[in-house]
Amino acid sequence: MSVGHGGGGMGGGRMLGRLAADPEIRQHKLDRGTARRVVAYGAPFKGLIVVFLVTVIVSSALSVAPLLLFQRIIDDGVLAGDVDVIVWLSVAVAAMALGSALLQIVERWCSARIGEGLIYSMRTQIFDHMLRMPIAFFSRSHTGKLVSRLQSDVNGAQQAFTSTLSTVVSNSITLVLVLGSMLALSWPLTLAALVLLPIFMVPARMVGTRLADLSRLRMTQNAEMSATMTERFTVSGALLVKLFGDLDTEHATFARQSKDVADSGVKIAMISRVFMTAMALVGALATALFYGFGGVAAVAGDLTVGTLTALVALLARLYGPLMQLSNLRVDIMSALVSFERVFEVLDLEPLIVDAPDARPVSGPPSVAFRDVWFTYPDAATVSLESLEPTAAAGESANTPVLRGISFQAEPGQTVALVGPSGAGKTTITHLLARLYDVDSGVVEIAGEDVRRLTLASLQDEIGYVTQDAHLFHDTIEANLRYAKPTATVEELWGALDAAQIAGLVRRLPDGLGTVVGERGYRLSGGERQRFAIARLLLKAPPILVLDEATAHLDSESETLVQRALDTARAGRTAIVIAHRLSTVRHADQILVVEAGRVVERGTHAQLLDAGGAYATLYATQFSD
Repeated sequence: MSVGHGGGGMGGGRMLGRLAADPEIRQHKLDRGTARRVVAYGAPFKGLIVVFLVTVIVSSALSVAPLLLFQRIIDDGVLAGDVDVIVWLSVAVAAMALGSALLQIVERWCSARIGEGLIYSMRTQIFDHMLRMPIAFFSRSHTGKLVSRLQSDVNGAQQAFTSTLSTVVSNSITLVLVLGSMLALSWPLTLAALVLLPIFMVPARMVGTRLADLSRLRMTQNAEMSATMTERFTVSGALLVKLFGDLDTEHATFARQSKDVADSGVKIAMISRVFMTAMALVGALATALFYGFGGVAAVAGDLTVGTLTALVALLARLYGPLMQLSNLRVDIMSALVSFERVFEVLDLEPLIVDAPDARPVSGPPSVAFRDVWFTYPDAATVSLESLEPTAAAGESANTPVLRGISFQAEPGQTVALVGPSGAGKTTITHLLARLYDVDSGVVEIAGEDVRRLTLASLQDEIGYVTQDAHLFHDTIEANLRYAKPTATVEELWGALDAAQIAGLVRRLPDGLGTVVGERGYRLSGGERQRFAIARLLLKAPPILVLDEATAHLDSESETLVQRALDTARAGRTAIVIAHRLSTVRHADQILVVEAGRVVERGTHAQLLDAGGAYATLYATQFSD
């Protein structure tokens, strides 16, 4: 991103952009360390920044110097009849124009390198930081607001080193040179020009407030319209509209939102145009006054024609820099606030991190829960208020989800978790992979507290198939390689064969190169589930977590995939969540979970003999 210097003309577009900035920025209180951290971001580009500033300074000077040469061309050349003066000064003006053009190219290159370099640095830093955040952060944060930090705020922050810096330097140099030149040519007319300054400034302030109100309204309206489009244009949203929606109602809703945006846009355009027209009128009046008084002075012999022409040209360069510098605080604060919003995310420490003495998982893949209590963390612990949906502001305090969970799975054993929805079964598996940390008690893998093990080794140790298998909008091959980037083509086909999905892939025109669509929606639910199982089989971890892994399969596919999963579980420890009790009858241990507690445990036969909750559930499912 880059912006050229603002030395020329009235700078209308950029000036109005700054006038429309939110007035609340003016009163914003910055943290003391913000400016220091901002400077640190610019340190890697200090060489480019120096070149950038030099080009801005010289370019600003070259924008003023030709105006003074025009005076000499008229007075010493045209009026004096000296052809040599006309030729040589004209050549000098042409050389300055060429030099200015070259400098602007260099300035643009430096500005682009600085701006895009900062954007790259900040975006990658935020992206990497986000990937280290716990799953609780993403379950609470609004995705659109999070993406905005990577887009709008980063773009706003980089302007501190490009457009804002350019505005300060170029307009300051231009203002000094213009005022100095005008005072040297005619101090009475220069003072008269400064007297007219309030006629520019007062309307600018008034229009700026009005534009700020309209800009905030338009941003809100655009956000609502974008939210409507985003919700309707996803596969699931479009499906909901097709099944339950009314096209006339959808049209009316979007048309109303779109009209609100259009109406506010017309108001902004008209206010901006009226303001710029008024400013041009005032400028024209100032020019007329200059020609009037200056012309009289020229006739009286107090002013030369060339001097009068130069003064009028310099006048056009005077008001723009003055007005832009008057809004300098808004420029700087806008950029610093964007930086602050970026720092706000970067300063949010992940709850789940490796302990200083963490070590990789080693030993047989056993799993143990010892009196585990767990409550989902609240917003203040894992998220930022500015990233949460507005509706989350009044949420009640969380209550414990797990209450004293204890069980053990020896290497190679399968432990099944059954019970009603919301009992805490999936939460148990999340604690196993340390997606969350327990409130009290201990979760162990291979005899070690998971909090003493490295997160990378836990990820290698455990493989998941969830009830809602997620696939990236990419090819089948890319989705499989996400589990094992080094996998050979033979290994890919082996995993697909074991998951009973290879036949489908072979029938597809593009085979492994077939794009599965957003979240895999080009596939059926059962097909997505079998691809997820293939991904798990490719990874081949020592511990398997199957959360309703066969939930979306028909009876025939379930039998085939269950056989593949039985093969995959051989020699591995498995934690299986299932509502279909037929899939867990052969588990080494079955835990019945209700309201965050284990109310029954045993084998299938033992639980049926006990005649408790499991026996009742089993009888209900197989009553036919």
